[in-house]
Amino acid sequence: MTRQEVEEKVNDFLIEDLEIDEVKIAPEATLKGDLGIDSLDFVDIVVIVERNFGFKIKPEEMAGVATLKQFYDYIESKVNA
Repeated sequence: MTRQEVEEKVNDFLIEDLEIDEVKIAPEATLKGDLGIDSLDFVDIVVIVERNFGFKIKPEEMAGVATLKQFYDYIESKVNA
């Protein structure tokens, strides 16, 4: 899966499933501060990622993920492993 495909899928579920305003979505946006993703949203993200990308997010692997770019990097590293 290409980086562009990863970014498009992630952006789509952020907009459609979590109802995040499209104008807020940028690689440097922080997940919690800028996008307003909370612990309940994170539960949804785990399910959505498993459905769309075929792997389970491990909370300990997400510990260092603060920005959307880091989230893209994480997803890309898992789907292309």
